[in-house]
Amino acid sequence: MPLTETDENPRVPYKHPMPQDALPEIVVSDALAEDDTRMWVQQAEHVFFRPLCLNVSQGYWMNLLKVTKSGVLSRHRHACPVHGFVIKGRWHYLEHDWFAEEGSYVFEPPGETHTLVVPDDVDEMITYFQVNGVMYYCDPDGNHLGYEDVFTKIDMCRAHFEKVGLGADYVKNFIR
Repeated sequence: MPLTETDENPRVPYKHPMPQDALPEIVVSDALAEDDTRMWVQQAEHVFFRPLCLNVSQGYWMNLLKVTKSGVLSRHRHACPVHGFVIKGRWHYLEHDWFAEEGSYVFEPPGETHTLVVPDDVDEMITYFQVNGVMYYCDPDGNHLGYEDVFTKIDMCRAHFEKVGLGADYVKNFIR
């Protein structure tokens, strides 16, 4: 956005208070850091997530998903859109002929049901996901096996952070 003629010094910060009820920003400056494993919540064997934002008022979560072994991760359906960006490794869905590789952006439309697979030649995959609404786990015929939403993610984080010594309330750093 270009500067206006009246903006004499663009490096002067905004001079007024922020809205009284506005929540603070979330800044995770070391989101990809591997040195503190306490930040990675184990979801299943060889499957971890790093919470970035857990939005309870709009029902979405953003996280880094890390898989440390090839194989089938899960079959699930989305009721709302999902956005993904592959940071490391690659993966694909059994139901499609494309691969999501490092640097790939993926949009998953509402109603999409798919089976995530990390190929045999990939030792580690990390993807940034924004998941809106619920993930509905199902068998090949669509029968319900379980679900995840922002609240189950918070519960997983709370238990994990308590277990690793950060305290259950550490999850509050990511809740908005």
